[in-house]
Amino acid sequence: MKRSSHPASVVPMLPRLTQAQAPLTHSVEVVNELGEREQVQIPAERPLTIYVDKRELVTLMTLGAQPELLVLGYLRNQRLVQSVQDIESITVDWEVHAAAVKTRHGIARIEERTASKVVTTGCGQGSVFGGLMDEVDRIDLPAAQLTQAQLYGIVNAIRIKESTYKSAGSVHGCALFCGEELLIFVEDVGRHNAIDTIAGWMWMQAGEMAGSDKVFYTTGRLTSEMVIKSAQMGVPIVVSRSGMTQMGHAVAQQLGLCAIGRATNRRFVCYSGADRLLLQPELAVAHPAVPAAVG
Repeated sequence: MKRSSHPASVVPMLPRLTQAQAPLTHSVEVVNELGEREQVQIPAERPLTIYVDKRELVTLMTLGAQPELLVLGYLRNQRLVQSVQDIESITVDWEVHAAAVKTRHGIARIEERTASKVVTTGCGQGSVFGGLMDEVDRIDLPAAQLTQAQLYGIVNAIRIKESTYKSAGSVHGCALFCGEELLIFVEDVGRHNAIDTIAGWMWMQAGEMAGSDKVFYTTGRLTSEMVIKSAQMGVPIVVSRSGMTQMGHAVAQQLGLCAIGRATNRRFVCYSGADRLLLQPELAVAHPAVPAAVG
């Protein structure tokens, strides 16, 4: 019998992840404007120290909803690992507030690559390791477009989504869409944590999920960090209900990334990459209801 010359498909070696979810909210007693005592929910912020091959790397402040994906996405967006297959396992233990990452072959020059940090404008003081702009010139975003109708669908999907923000406030939410379809929604105390968690989730989808037809949504402002991380994930369109910083705008224009802000109800502004947005201005006008015909 003649054997096929094509090798069998190789299943990516995905890392082993624990499922160490922690409570997302905490009940506290407050006094309201009437002098009454009542119980309210607040976000349960907690530290998570990341150890890579037993070497302490960084401590993140997080809700702890999906800590393993947060750690994986953090390593990806910091450009410390090139492939999901570089990671053997991620073990989170909330008793000691630690995440132990075991790599397959170590991280080359980790001391040198993590020596310099840039403190970003992310909530909770996000930080990226040195060379924030080094890779921007090497990013080539895929062609993709979004219709105005799809944009409104995204905004509405976020509006009706049950969330920690609605019950406790004080958190940021990020989401990944394919058209109007919500693929994943993540909340955390910082938007940089939320986008890192989404990056980790994308890597765990059979090793890699292409971002070419995806849209990234965030409740927070579009800073340079958020724009760069979205571009590193291969996602060429970002939407925010907030605004955009000057550096975020400059990077988005350099990349040809479509950045849409102030997106609430039927209002929005497109800061850059308007050629990726297929406008349907007639949808922005609320049409009055047509009265029923009288017999």
